[in-house]
Amino acid sequence: MRKLARYLTLLSFLGASTLVAPSAALAAITAPSATNTATTVTHRNPATGFAQGGAGGRGTVTYSPTTADFPNPERGLYHHTGDCDKNDFSLATLQSYRTGQNISLVMCVFYLAEFRTSPISQAALDQLQQQLDTVRAAGLKMILRFAYTTSTDGADAAKDRVLAHLDQLKPYLNANKDVIYLMQAGFIGAWGEWYYTQNFGNAGTVTATDWANRKAVVDKLLSVLPSSRMVQLRTPKFKRTLYATTPVGSGQAYGGSAVARLGHHNDCFLASPDDYGTYENAAVEYPYLEADTSYVAMGGETCNPNPPRSDCPTAKDELSRFHWSYLNTDYHTGVLGSWSAGGCLAEITRSLGYRLALRSGTYPSTAARGGALPVTITLRNDGYAAPFNPRGLELVLRNTSTGALHRLPLSADPRRWAAGATSTISQTVTVPASLPAGRYALLLGLPDPLLSARPEYSIRLANEGVWEPATGLNDLRHTVTIS
Repeated sequence: MRKLARYLTLLSFLGASTLVAPSAALAAITAPSATNTATTVTHRNPATGFAQGGAGGRGTVTYSPTTADFPNPERGLYHHTGDCDKNDFSLATLQSYRTGQNISLVMCVFYLAEFRTSPISQAALDQLQQQLDTVRAAGLKMILRFAYTTSTDGADAAKDRVLAHLDQLKPYLNANKDVIYLMQAGFIGAWGEWYYTQNFGNAGTVTATDWANRKAVVDKLLSVLPSSRMVQLRTPKFKRTLYATTPVGSGQAYGGSAVARLGHHNDCFLASPDDYGTYENAAVEYPYLEADTSYVAMGGETCNPNPPRSDCPTAKDELSRFHWSYLNTDYHTGVLGSWSAGGCLAEITRSLGYRLALRSGTYPSTAARGGALPVTITLRNDGYAAPFNPRGLELVLRNTSTGALHRLPLSADPRRWAAGATSTISQTVTVPASLPAGRYALLLGLPDPLLSARPEYSIRLANEGVWEPATGLNDLRHTVTIS
């Protein structure tokens, strides 16, 4: 289907409260340990490029950042190449996204057109499970949306049928939460974008009853989707009307409430002055969205070249301002091509979501079994957003003789590492009394809590020479002797 052609036929509908945007059709490394900085002597190891302090009992390592593009989970460009209910994902193709294109996300828009007045068939549910299984096998995650129609006749399902369908979907959402990146609210209207609809207030004419029915769908979705996952609404107006006009604050963030779990998606980014109806009042909604997306998910796609608004300067400003975590690489090619020609596409590709880079670390050279091991690690988030799904954090001790790993949880929350900010992990962990004496390399792990055995789902830090793809760990370039 051709978006632009549809838009040109719909422009007469555009108004302050109008939304017409449719959906998208994007070995271990070892190194000499750092030594003590107490003497204030600092040199750079020519073999590693890491700055190290002088001799003594504690050491500070400074780390070199990298501008390389590489895959990381739950961020970046995504692919959307067909309707998920009809077009089977190819394992080899999905694997090539990650290994050849540094892409870790795919979108699944799953249409339920045949079930507007009946339960979802077992065959359709099996198809959904198959798609999720393929995504998991490939080491990717899924952006998931359900809808009933691709037509502007808005032939969706009535509220009670939608709620019943969500009950059917609940076990599948729970069983596959590990590879569901997030869900878009969907279900209502053409392409699941809430504008053309036969059951929930059509073409921008939405009554109080329609708003209540829309909220019932979102409330139900939040109840059946695991609480660790967020739901995105298509415009700021929807969240502000249904829930709260005040953006999520630090105290509410990640607490599990509706407002803390509801994010935003913009599927006509930069397409017009109001992004084809995405914004009703930019003077109010821009500051709101900037604050809200500090703690909730933001992403979407472009849909129409609209220079100069769609060119690099505005694109970079609004992607950063509104904390974008993901973007469609397949649409719109005209907009993406202008970013390539303008010299900003590579920067945008690197910056979507989080981009965490070590700055420095201070560690002891010795520690005792059963005793304290204090660490201070400073890193910077050079991306547009912070991670928003739960993320593990652990200091890992690896015996340099046996290779045995010992994982010590750290209490910092990576979701609090704000975009553009420097954060410090400062914690004293206790060395297990049962740990064998010996020399241990220090590593930092940021595993997916639900996929901790899969290194491709761990976060890679944006530094030279620290990532270990076989283990999913980041080498902190320091060795401690445990006695």
